[in-house]
Formats: sequence, structure tokens, C-alpha cells
Amino acid sequence: MRRWLPELVALPLLPLLAAQGRGVRRRTPRLPPAAGADNGLCGDTLAGAPLRLLAVGESPVAGVGVDHHEQAITAALARELSRRLHRPVQWRACGLNGVTVAQARQALLPLVPAQRVDVLLVAFGVNDSTAFRSSARWLSDLSLLLAGLREKCDPAVVLLAGVPPLARFPALPQPLRWVLGLKAAELDRVAAGMAGVRHVPMQSQADLAGMMAIDNYHPSTLGCAAWARDLAQAVELALP
Repeated sequence: MRRWLPELVALPLLPLLAAQGRGVRRRTPRLPPAAGADNGLCGDTLAGAPLRLLAVGESPVAGVGVDHHEQAITAALARELSRRLHRPVQWRACGLNGVTVAQARQALLPLVPAQRVDVLLVAFGVNDSTAFRSSARWLSDLSLLLAGLREKCDPAVVLLAGVPPLARFPALPQPLRWVLGLKAAELDRVAAGMAGVRHVPMQSQADLAGMMAIDNYHPSTLGCAAWARDLAQAVELALP
């Protein structure tokens, strides 16, 4: 019953939710992906072999919400890991705005280089939540994507970013925010039980000044830096 709670709540509110969704799309600024190279090297190159970091995900990985890829989540995580581990980090971001996990298998997986990485970050969930993907389909799509990524890059550590808490997104009005928050929480609960990954719940900074971009929907530079600190802590615990 719990897995269907978001659908049961949404059903009688459907006309209102649809109208609110159209309003959000009309009012919310459509921000472009980040400019600049989607890969780089940070840290002291004399400190040893670089740690190889690959991020695959939806709009935050594509850098939506910041001006340059150096400010987005992948580079922010690379800098945080370099600082904590005292070694250089070679990073690559493979993201696409607006994709579900199923769409990412078709559009992003072929773009991932077939080479081993030390840390793989997988960050999805907002678009699957707004599309009201069933928990079973979400889990199946996520499992297939992870299997494809493991085959291509044999990661030592797989970080599965928690589904962002849509219940705290300022761009969403009530009750749309509440209903999408229920759906996001359910998808996150299912993802947290996956074997072979280190699930990192996303601690929402949406209500803190400066943590959200001007659209009140994507993380800002400060938001990405805070998110990177949580992810880096998980990597520290997972690496040998």
C-alpha cells in the first residue's frame, strides 16, 4: 500500500495538480546547461595517480543552475575529494537536462567512455518523480542503467545520490509540492535498498539563502558545494 500512496493522494487532486504543473512550467525560467568543458583535472598532479571520477545524471550533472561546469556538482565533488584525499582527481560529467533513468540508458550510456573509474556518481530522480514512474519501473530502469555503467567502467565505488526532496522545492506551489515530495520520497526509499551501491541521501538546502539557482529548482554554486561535501564523506567511508 505504501508504494502506491503518492498515486492514491494525487488521483483526486489531478485537475488542480495538472493546472499547477502548467503554471510552474510557464513561470519558471528555463536555464541552460553549464558552459565550459565537461571534464577536467584538479589538485596537485605531483601527489600521485589521479582518482578517476565519473558522474552520470540529469540536469544538475549537466550543470543547469550554474554558469560553468567548474561550479557544477561533478567538479565540486572532485575538488572536495582532492582536498580530503590529498591527491589529484580526474573528473568527467555526463549529464542531460530533463531525462528519466530510462531515457538516460538510451541517450547517455553510449557516451560513457569504456574505461575504468574509481568513483561513479549516479544522480537521477526528479524527472522520474514528476513523470510519476512506478516504484517497480524506477527500480528496474535504475538497475539496468547501473549494470550498463558497471560493464563499461567497472567502478570501485558507486555513489547513488538520493532523490532530491521535491517537498522543499520553492518553485513548486502547494499541494503540488507535497504530492511530488511524496513521490520523490518513495522513489528514494526504493533506491536506498539497492545492493552494491552507497546511497547518499540528499540533504535539502532549498530553504537556505543562496543554495538554489534563480529558478528555485536547481542547486546553485553554493548548493553544489554543500552537496559535494556529503558525497565526498561517503566516498571517504567507502574507499579502501
